[in-house]
Amino acid sequence: MANRTVKDAKSIRGTNPQYLIEKIIRSRIYDSKYWKEECFALTAELLVDKAMELRFLGGVYGGNVKPTPFLCLILKMLQIQPEKDIIVEFIKNEEFKYVRALGALYMRLTGSSLDCYKYLEPLFNDNRKLRIQNKQGVFELVHMDEFIDNLLRDERCCDVILPRIQKRHVLEENNELEAKISALEDDMDDGIESSEEEEIPPIKELPRKRPDDHERDRDRHRERDKRHSRTEKKSDKEKQRSRSRERDRDRDRRERKRSKSPKSHSTSHKDKDRDRDRHRRDDRERERERERERDRDRRRERDRIRH
Repeated sequence: MANRTVKDAKSIRGTNPQYLIEKIIRSRIYDSKYWKEECFALTAELLVDKAMELRFLGGVYGGNVKPTPFLCLILKMLQIQPEKDIIVEFIKNEEFKYVRALGALYMRLTGSSLDCYKYLEPLFNDNRKLRIQNKQGVFELVHMDEFIDNLLRDERCCDVILPRIQKRHVLEENNELEAKISALEDDMDDGIESSEEEEIPPIKELPRKRPDDHERDRDRHRERDKRHSRTEKKSDKEKQRSRSRERDRDRDRRERKRSKSPKSHSTSHKDKDRDRDRHRRDDRERERERERERDRDRRRERDRIRH
């Protein structure tokens, strides 16, 4: 009984108002603690007090899909279906911004295309900040005018699918809605008028070239190209000379190494032989020292046994 729509409620777009929210999300709302404790037996008069307690917007969040209090109150409004005058007062409320956001979303869900543009577009002038909880449970900041723009343009808001509305230009063509006048147009007009009043400096005409001047320019370009080609040829020759010098130097280095290599090879062998003999002598000397040490230990042991 607590989750049923009121008896005298009007169907919206041919269906139960509560069905504007998907069944899975509705069931999550019905099972939530906020719905059971705060929304039970809530009337249109008491709904205002609950709306003033809101501190953020949002749909569902977390891995187990928990609904926010904002979404629970939207479903409660669809269930009890308050009068249109109450919703308009919600939208016009300038003191509590979340009350205004609640009324705006409900108007977008239940109102006609004409009502949506009529009551929501004036809220573009409200640029107060709103806290919104995303699906990960993290809070983000949006502005009221952004929120209203999402309501009029997007297909989903706060995890609720928004009903389709007519395009604005269609209503304008049918003379059901006046043409939208942006608040920025006056500033743009003022800027255009001020720019027109400023004196525009005259444009200086460049002197035209005579045929003789063209011939001179052509000769200059040819001469410059010739000089450039000469310098390129010189640079190529210099590069070739430097390469040939480098090759000669490398050849000389290799020849020097070859001439020195046998001597160095023989000397290296001699050094290795000397080192090998030295190591052998050291090993023998160490072995002799160990034998002496063992003899001393044996003598000490015999003397100790005798005494």
